[in-house]
Amino acid sequence: MPAAVETMYDVAAWFMDHALNDNEYLQPMKMHRLLFLSQSYFAIAYHGRKLAPGIFVADDMGPIEPHIFRAFEQGRPSFYLNTNMPGPVETFLEGIWRRFGAYSADKLGDICKKTPAYQNAIQKGKRAEIPFAHMIESFSKSKEAPSVDKVLKPRVLRSQDGRAVQVKSWAPGLRKVAEATPLPSQINKKKKAPK
Repeated sequence: MPAAVETMYDVAAWFMDHALNDNEYLQPMKMHRLLFLSQSYFAIAYHGRKLAPGIFVADDMGPIEPHIFRAFEQGRPSFYLNTNMPGPVETFLEGIWRRFGAYSADKLGDICKKTPAYQNAIQKGKRAEIPFAHMIESFSKSKEAPSVDKVLKPRVLRSQDGRAVQVKSWAPGLRKVAEATPLPSQINKKKKAPK
């Protein structure tokens, strides 16, 4: 199954831009944790599909994507980075940012380091690859990590008359963003709803 976006570089740049829009400096280690969480939760939400081609390795500080680590170690690279994501991916990444963006790099590191996928890899040694299947299993069966539905739930606020409404970023002049593919739990709820 092909990945949803072309490169992990693009996802990293998306997080950097999003942090900048929120007037925040995105620490490199925080970016790696967000990438690790994104790859894992995307696979859970989209039945094993990768968000972007990439691997993660276990480091003393937590999981890192070695190619991103090298490319971004002196700051944002000068080569072209495509931060225009397809609609479902944009919605997904906004959900990840909304859930985990306010966390510190240390807090995200604690979340990622507690996963069995990371624990098994670090026992093999520094820079041991973290298998993709173990990443999925770690977050889908973990009691400590939030479920995919909690991570990706849309932001809901109240309108002036009290109705619950989903909130989306205003983007004038951009093409209409497609709705994200519903999560499996949302599909089941629709099927069970009385007619």
